[in-house]
Amino acid sequence: MTFLASGEGPTFVIVGGGPAGVSAATTAASLGARVVLVEDSVVGGGAHLWDCIPSKTMAATAATKDLIDKAARMGVVAGSARVDQNQLAERIRTIWSDINIGFMELLLSQDVQIIRGRGSFIGPNRVSVETQEGTREFDFDFGLVSTGSFPRVPDWAPVDGERVLTTRHAYDLDVVPSHLVIVGSGVTGVEFTHIFKSLGSEVTLVVSRQQILPHRDPEVAAVLQNDFLEKGVKLVIGAYASATHLTDNGVLVECDDGRRMEGSHMLLAVGSIPLTRGIGLEEAGVRLNRAGFVQVDAYQRSSVRHIYAAGDCCGKMPLSSVAAQQGRKIARHALGYPVSPLDYSNVAAAVFTSPEIASVGLEDVTAAAEGRKVRTTKVPFAANPRSVLQGREEGFVKVISDPATRVVLGGTIVGHRASDLIGIVALAVQADVTIDNLVETLMVHPSLSESITDAAE
Repeated sequence: MTFLASGEGPTFVIVGGGPAGVSAATTAASLGARVVLVEDSVVGGGAHLWDCIPSKTMAATAATKDLIDKAARMGVVAGSARVDQNQLAERIRTIWSDINIGFMELLLSQDVQIIRGRGSFIGPNRVSVETQEGTREFDFDFGLVSTGSFPRVPDWAPVDGERVLTTRHAYDLDVVPSHLVIVGSGVTGVEFTHIFKSLGSEVTLVVSRQQILPHRDPEVAAVLQNDFLEKGVKLVIGAYASATHLTDNGVLVECDDGRRMEGSHMLLAVGSIPLTRGIGLEEAGVRLNRAGFVQVDAYQRSSVRHIYAAGDCCGKMPLSSVAAQQGRKIARHALGYPVSPLDYSNVAAAVFTSPEIASVGLEDVTAAAEGRKVRTTKVPFAANPRSVLQGREEGFVKVISDPATRVVLGGTIVGHRASDLIGIVALAVQADVTIDNLVETLMVHPSLSESITDAAE
């Protein structure tokens, strides 16, 4: 039997209720489509609610602890802070639940039909869903695959959720690991290095390249790398983990060059795998690449033009903000509204360490590699009065512009609240603002944002 959603327009079936699926659902419903959202786990998205929100909650706790520990520098007499692991875990669960409820209420207010179960395609215009009540089938005019991803686990890592962990095991541990070996030094790896070091763990970070954050500006990576070393993080540079053994006291990690690290726990942060296998995409005619990502065009259309893909499963930038914007654009495009392709070169992104790292647009190292002439200006936060009075002098603001037109092309911020400050630069890049416009903008004094106008000069 075929069931249809309520509504007047064409039927839009979405498999996967993450940021992309939720945004597509609410947008399509507001434009008159009959929307069915299929989700077998948590509405709001696994990567969002199991990874992003918990990790940023832990990062906020870690940053607060760091601030208390440094309070004496600001004239505040305070003892050493201690994190209650049970209270932290409960706070994560509460925030997770509140956000999940918010997503549900939003969808229901838009008359989106939410179907709990595992969805799979049984043709180019039909989805089958295995629910607790039995199998249900839905015909659709437009479909969206937004099934997300899950942590990658190499063959040499015997993940048990107790000693050998993926990122999704890290949020409700009974105790803070006494010595955590983290494998992977990308964004996720360095964020967990900051979190667990601040929470009291000894941390060893296995870095396969010659710097942490291998795809970032070396100057940016150097600031964070030096901060880690000052805090006592042990960096194992240029090593590939190749084996893990459980011991009486924890884990032993072996690297391909013979180096060995022992710890109480090991955490894998080595990327993710798209959730696209076994859901009937091949049967529907949707092509996947060798890595399992759905192949899409500039409008997120798959090889079957009325089936779209968004979020982690399509292999673009794996960010919740990107997924949500993809979802909104997909809904409008499918329903015949004019849409411009998403410009991935202007997406703002952040690393929630301490100091924070945030960037948008062109980086000077990228420009140099491309042989492109740019104007690069930089000021340290040590020259910013607000940074100094807050005891947060580390880092800098860097602004990249076109020397001929003086238009802002990008920027990088390393320092306190970089993830918030980058929004100013992101708007400048998006709107083709010139550095003169930035310089002439009168920011609050004293404020961290003054460093952006100072860097533009």
